[in-house]
Amino acid sequence: MTETLHIVGGGMAGSEAAWQAANAGVKVVLHEMRPKVKTFAHQTENLGEMVCSNSFRSDDDEQNAVGLLHWEMRQAGGLIIETAHKHRLPAGGALAVDREAFAESVTAALTAHPNITITHEEVSDLPAEGRWIFATGPLTSEALGAAIQAETGADRLAFFDAIAPIVYAETIDMGVAWRQSRYDKGETEEEQKAYLNCPMTKDQYEAFIDALLAADKTEFHEGETAKYFDGCLPIEVMAERGRETLRHGPMKPVGLTNAHKPDQKPYAVVQLRRDNALGTLYNIVGFQTKMKYGAQNAVFKMIPGLEEASFARLGGIHRNTFLNSPTLLDAQMRLRSRPNIRFAGQVTGVEGYVESAAMGLLAGRMAAAEILGHTLPTVPQDTAHGALIHHITGGAEAKTFQPMNVNFGLFRPLEGLKGGRRGRRDRYKGYTDRAKAEWSGWLADQVNVTPEPSEKA
Repeated sequence: MTETLHIVGGGMAGSEAAWQAANAGVKVVLHEMRPKVKTFAHQTENLGEMVCSNSFRSDDDEQNAVGLLHWEMRQAGGLIIETAHKHRLPAGGALAVDREAFAESVTAALTAHPNITITHEEVSDLPAEGRWIFATGPLTSEALGAAIQAETGADRLAFFDAIAPIVYAETIDMGVAWRQSRYDKGETEEEQKAYLNCPMTKDQYEAFIDALLAADKTEFHEGETAKYFDGCLPIEVMAERGRETLRHGPMKPVGLTNAHKPDQKPYAVVQLRRDNALGTLYNIVGFQTKMKYGAQNAVFKMIPGLEEASFARLGGIHRNTFLNSPTLLDAQMRLRSRPNIRFAGQVTGVEGYVESAAMGLLAGRMAAAEILGHTLPTVPQDTAHGALIHHITGGAEAKTFQPMNVNFGLFRPLEGLKGGRRGRRDRYKGYTDRAKAEWSGWLADQVNVTPEPSEKA
C-alpha cells in the first residue's frame, strides 16, 4: 500500500494534480469545501469551474507561449486541456469552452477514477503529517489564509481579481453589432466570426469614459490595499490611468471592419466572446469591473448594441491570495518550513487557468514520484512548464514578486536568432521547437510515473 496524497482545492490546479497523481498509481483524497462552504464567485458545485473568463487563451503552439503550454499538457495526458478541447467553442484561434459542460466533464472524470476519493469539507490548517498539495487558488478561505500567514511568518500578498459580465445573446442588437474575429483570425468561417463587435464613435467613447469614471464602485475593506495584476485590471482602473487607455487595450478598434458601415472606422470597439456551446451567452472581453451592480447596468447599456441587454451575470471583484514563492517554496514546490506540503496553482503566483493547471500537473507528478520512491527528473527550464516553475521558485525577484502569465520573456535566449520585433516569428518558433524536444524527452524519462491515456478524460 502506498501513502495517500491529500489535495486541497478542486479548481484547475487541484483537479489536474489529482488526475496526474492518480494515473501514476497513487491513492488521492481531493478535498473541496464546496458546496458546504461556498464562495461568492462560484455558481455550481462542480470541480474545475471557471469563475472568470471561459477562455484558455491562444492555442497556437508555435508562436504563443500559452499555446505551447497547451501542447505540453496534452503530451502529459492533462485532464484540463484535453477536456477543454472536447468542449471548445469558436474563438478565433483561442481555446474557449462551454464552461458548464467543461466543469461537468472534469467532475465526472475525477469522480469515476478508481484512485480518487472526493470529500467536501474545509481544510483550515496546514497538517503536520501526511503528503499534501494545497491548490486553493485565488479564493483561499480566510481560516486557511491565516494558517498560511502564521506558518510563513509573512503577510499574505493580495491583489483583486475582477470578473467580467455575461450578456444574453438574444438581447444584443445585431443591427449594430457584427461578427468578426480581429484580423479575421481563424482557419474556418466560424472561427473568423467568433466575436461580436460593438462600435463606438468618439463622442460615444468619451461619454462612456465619463460614466465609467463617475460610477459607484465597490469599496475596499478597511486595511486592504489594491495590488492589481496588470493582465486583469478592472476597466475603471484602466480608465483612471488615462482616457485613451481602454481604446488602446480591450476597446482597440484595429483589425476590425464594421459590416454595417464598412466605410466608417470605429473610434473604439467593445468585443463579446461566446460563452457557451449554445451561443446563448456572451462575455464582454476585458471588461472586468468593480462597479456596483446598479452602475454596471447603466454604464454597460451605453455600449452601442447593448442598450437593451440583459445580463446573465454582472461583474464582481474578489481578493486573491498568493505566496511569495521565491522565498517560501523549493524547486519541488514544497514549503521549505514543512516539506510534507506542496502548493500549486494561482496561490503560487502564476496567473491564469492554464498556468494554474500546469503547476497542478507538476505538483501532482512530483508528489506521486516522491510517494512511489522515484526521482522525478528536473523539469527542463526551456519548456513552458519549466520556465514557469523556475520563475516562481527562484527566478523572480522576491521583493517585487507579482503573479505572472507564461510568456516568452521567461525563456532563456536562443543564440543566433535576431532580437526585436522583426525577428520575433523565428525566435518564437525556435523557443517552441526547443521546448517540445525537451518536454518530450522529460516525459520519456518518467517510465515509472507515466499517466494513463488522456482519453479517460
